[in-house]
Amino acid sequence: MKMKNTGFSNLVEMLEENCCRYPKKIALVFGAKRINYENLLFISKKFASALSHTGVREFDRVCLWLPNLPEFVYSFFAILMLRAIVCPVNNMFKREEAKFILEDSGAKVIIVSMDKLEDAENILSRLDSLKSIICVSSPKNKKNILDFYTLVDTSKAIQEKIDIKKEDIAEIIYTSGTTGNPKGVVLLHKNLVANIKDCIKVIKVTKRDTFICILPLFHSFASTVCMLLPISRGSKIVIMRALKPFKRIIRSIFKNKVTIFVGIPSVYNILSEIKLSRLKLFLNYFLNPIRLCISGAASLPAPVLKKFTKKFKRPLIEGYGLTETSPVVSLNPLIGKRKPQSVGVPLPSVNIRVVDKEGNTLSPHKVGELIIKGDNVMKEYYKSETETEKALKKGWLYTGDLARIDEEGYIYIMGRLKEMINVRGLNVYPREIEDILYKHPKVKETAVVGVFHPRRGEVPVAFIVKKKNDLEKKEIINYLRVNLASYKVPLKLFFKEALPKNPTGKILKQELAKEVEDAFRKRTDKRE
Repeated sequence: MKMKNTGFSNLVEMLEENCCRYPKKIALVFGAKRINYENLLFISKKFASALSHTGVREFDRVCLWLPNLPEFVYSFFAILMLRAIVCPVNNMFKREEAKFILEDSGAKVIIVSMDKLEDAENILSRLDSLKSIICVSSPKNKKNILDFYTLVDTSKAIQEKIDIKKEDIAEIIYTSGTTGNPKGVVLLHKNLVANIKDCIKVIKVTKRDTFICILPLFHSFASTVCMLLPISRGSKIVIMRALKPFKRIIRSIFKNKVTIFVGIPSVYNILSEIKLSRLKLFLNYFLNPIRLCISGAASLPAPVLKKFTKKFKRPLIEGYGLTETSPVVSLNPLIGKRKPQSVGVPLPSVNIRVVDKEGNTLSPHKVGELIIKGDNVMKEYYKSETETEKALKKGWLYTGDLARIDEEGYIYIMGRLKEMINVRGLNVYPREIEDILYKHPKVKETAVVGVFHPRRGEVPVAFIVKKKNDLEKKEIINYLRVNLASYKVPLKLFFKEALPKNPTGKILKQELAKEVEDAFRKRTDKRE
């Protein structure tokens, strides 16, 4: 099938191009709402005009602290239309976590949902750089809060066409760094456009496809693969605000004739465990509209892949990526050889190498650090020259991931050089959790490690030496839930008399991790 030329050089051009081609075609589905491409562009232009009147100018940063809503998409493109910069904020963040991003980015405006309004007001009172809050469905009595739809309804669509260059910054997406504080990944229009065009070639996306977006849009994987990629082809996006109840997801798939399902390993694990009657299996084989499933953001266990594909008879292709690479680096081929435990081959315009500590390229099957080069690679880390110099060397991105490549170019991720914990595709740094724990008056010493759980994938686990004997696990969990996003809260807590250390006093985290993994394994063996 020959695909139409994708001649756009920036993300606004991309939307405008498909609005011209398919003005009446449905772009977004959200519950009973159906928004066509013409209206998507029109509302985005009206909101761009409203943002301009609130003082947003070229290169200003605007934060989106929103769940999966059509307003996320309108806001995303409206910001770009002003040649301003989108800064998504993790919707699971608590107030202080969000404040760091708003302060570091110097955001002028934040767009929030009602559940984040109180926290946003608190941050506004403490940050001089933040000037305005725009809330989706804000209460009438809040005079200092701008209402999203009041702004849209009272604004005319922006007429001025701003010259957006491919080298302009489109997004700053914050991801946890080696210091424990999030780092702002600076992505240009050029980076995102390159990644989108590569994904089009590999996945063979067409205007007839319908994507379902169950992953959070603040995440780079969902933003590119579930939003920008389908819009680039005039496809339809079914936006789901929440993953639960899962029955609603299933109903939506059939109702909207979803053809591409994008998930993370934990979702596919749940699906592979669902018990289906013979009738349901028969209906699934012949009536299921999905043609392709994509797994990303974290490693997909081989047993889950095997079980899922056997049950649902649909191709499930695994990929690999980083926020720093816009984010997709590789995918298993849709047509051709797919190798279990491999994250596939690089996208057409992406170059990869596996190198030793001196930067020498290693031969096939040798394990080393994976490095990446291509137009999809970020420009820099925002306001962090030191971190940028560590990551980018002579045009190559040093990922910190250990990998090997076979003779056919298939990539196998073996682990990480960093201590980062990948929880359902979201980065968690142990130091951040440890810093919070050390502030508790009853904690003497602590260490947090990432371990592999047979059903949940990688999870954080905390070890604590008590300062006071009356400390209970429930007290610590409640304390962490107040101060951290839920996915950062350790799955398990262990009290110990002392932590294992080497002669210099460094905590031996590998010993702690092995202790927990052995316990998880024994528990799984007993069940089986």
